[in-house]
Amino acid sequence: MSTLPILLYGNIILRQEAKIVEEITPSKIKLIERMFETMYNANGIGLAANQIGVLKQIMIVDISANEEGKGILPMVIINPKILTEEDENVMEEGCLSIPEIRANVTRAKKIVLEYQDLKLNKRKITVDGLLARVILHEIDHLNGILFIDHLSATKKSLIKPKLRKISRGELIPSYPIKLK
Repeated sequence: MSTLPILLYGNIILRQEAKIVEEITPSKIKLIERMFETMYNANGIGLAANQIGVLKQIMIVDISANEEGKGILPMVIINPKILTEEDENVMEEGCLSIPEIRANVTRAKKIVLEYQDLKLNKRKITVDGLLARVILHEIDHLNGILFIDHLSATKKSLIKPKLRKISRGELIPSYPIKLK
């Protein structure tokens, strides 16, 4: 197997909405396996299919390497829907598609998520903390939203020079990428 290139800020696919997954095929299973390999290679904890150029509502999450994620198994989440959000907290976020930029983002602390598993069986779970944050971050990707869209105008203006460097290909991470 091989890792897939991750799309970087400036690629228009990152701003497009992913389509509903109607069926699971062997090629989709292979794609998900490669997504995990890609995410691990880039030291990520979540990856949406948009980030590798596939406009399907598929995302993966694995926070088990984080202290808060001990004992939480990796997840494949297909066609996710947030049913409820509770409380809020602020935490620093980053993104594999926006390397070297981190910022505090306010998100729901606890969510109820409805999604489908690899057999397209409906599941419903309640999660909080880091797992809720990562899920919300990846769902944003599936909707064409980036974490920097949650920042104030002032904070966005401060990171604008770095964003320009990323979109021009002047800021290259250690993992395989695709600019345009």
